[in-house]
Amino acid sequence: MPQLEHIEAIEKRLWSAADTLRANSNFAANEFFLPVMGLVFLRHAHWRYLAVKDEVLASLPVRGGRRREPTKEDFSVKGAVFLRPEAQFDYLVALPDSANRAAAIIRAMESIEADYETLRGVLPKEEYNELDNEILGQLLRKLDPEELKHMSGDVFGRIYEYFLTQFAGTKAHDGGEFFTPVSLVSFIARVLDTDSGIVLDPACGSGGMFVQSARVVERRKGNPAEKLTFYGMEKNATTIRLAKMNLAVHGLEGDIQKAITYYEDPHELVGKADFVMANPPFNVDEIDAEKIKGDPRLAFGLPGVNDKGKVSNGNYVWISYFYSYLNATGRAGFVMAAGAESAGRADALVRRKLVETGAVDVMVSIRSNFFYTRTVPCVLWFLNRAKESGDRRDRVLMLDARNVYRKVTRKINDFSPEQEQNLVAIVWLYRGETDRYKALLADYRRTGRGDAADWLEERFPGARYRDVEGLAKAVSRAEIAANDWSLTPGRYVGVAETDDGGEDFPAKFAALHTELRKLDAEAAELSRKIDANFTELMR
Repeated sequence: MPQLEHIEAIEKRLWSAADTLRANSNFAANEFFLPVMGLVFLRHAHWRYLAVKDEVLASLPVRGGRRREPTKEDFSVKGAVFLRPEAQFDYLVALPDSANRAAAIIRAMESIEADYETLRGVLPKEEYNELDNEILGQLLRKLDPEELKHMSGDVFGRIYEYFLTQFAGTKAHDGGEFFTPVSLVSFIARVLDTDSGIVLDPACGSGGMFVQSARVVERRKGNPAEKLTFYGMEKNATTIRLAKMNLAVHGLEGDIQKAITYYEDPHELVGKADFVMANPPFNVDEIDAEKIKGDPRLAFGLPGVNDKGKVSNGNYVWISYFYSYLNATGRAGFVMAAGAESAGRADALVRRKLVETGAVDVMVSIRSNFFYTRTVPCVLWFLNRAKESGDRRDRVLMLDARNVYRKVTRKINDFSPEQEQNLVAIVWLYRGETDRYKALLADYRRTGRGDAADWLEERFPGARYRDVEGLAKAVSRAEIAANDWSLTPGRYVGVAETDDGGEDFPAKFAALHTELRKLDAEAAELSRKIDANFTELMR
């Protein structure tokens, strides 16, 4: 088990140190962003390198009394980055004040890029020339605290994610939209059970979906580099660099292409992906309908188009694309703005066709403030193409998880590890995976987390799935049809017997505000058309 007793305090201290250095330099957060992430990348790469170095060296063949020199491949199979001496963090930290630290860091980055084709041109380099030599020295030392050298587990992977989180909160890059909260991504990966095959993220941001899907394999004692193949698309060049660094820092590689997914499909994976995971932009209204009208990824036809030739709302373009990328047994999990699951007009027709395939598996409502740059609530969608001919094809599990959360700060919520696990466990019960569920309860009891087991057993006695008022309901297709093909969990599960003392008001208010904005936009469009028709009649 990772030794994470003090990791939260260390994360905060490291971030505070980095942020203080930024505040005392001439750099804005967005200028400090990549250089800091580059150093965190180097520190983590060195940690993984040291963790497997002895094992790798001991396994190298000996010929003529000489042991073969290690290569990138020797470290890659162990999920680590091969580092030449000049790229090792200890070397950089030990540089004297008289040394040109920027030049040394650039040489370190260049040596890694020389060995890793997927990182060429990705790692920050010239940015370090803009930082003061003393500031760089302080940063290197701050990122190398003594206590971290004695910890096991993916400590620096967690620190890398923590820094991504903090930079997202400051909107240091791309408005912070490059980062999806870890608890949501982890939940999606675990519900999908990304065990092996092709993983596609058509809006991959900083690559969190890939990292969390790899952790599903690691929990099963597998090697994700052997089990999973990652493909991504992202329109922002800097975000692509972040994603490739994020993969590498976890010992992974992937094919991430610069593309506007609405119009481009560089990987040509329609009907080939085992898993699709994504957090796409919400409610985009600038997609050129003419450019996509014949796209093979629009399995259910084109959603609504306005008189400017734009798709009125891009949510169902994304949903159609996700479905179309899946192979015959593929599974998808993605984030959508709350309201998309019950949108009307042309969107409703697309949704009806999707439901009629039998692929919709699970819908999960999430309360507001899970994102660092969005306050609105969201809904997680899960599709399963294998279900189209299975015994659950006419049912959808609705989970209303808006009352399942913990407050991180006044403005940010997430799931605790036990809350996330319990929601996954409900899905296991629904799917008939009783053995996994019972093993979880036993683990809770064994590790002193009986409260988490009690929460499940009170709601699902006898280790059997049942509908729970205000939380979960298995809904038939007939019931969905009778509710205008809505996939909103709260519409079906009812109201919990006890509420949370009004704590859900922000989520409800945000949802109402989102709906009001949509209605205002529709009213304005209708008024414009009436004015145009009236003008035409008066000619």
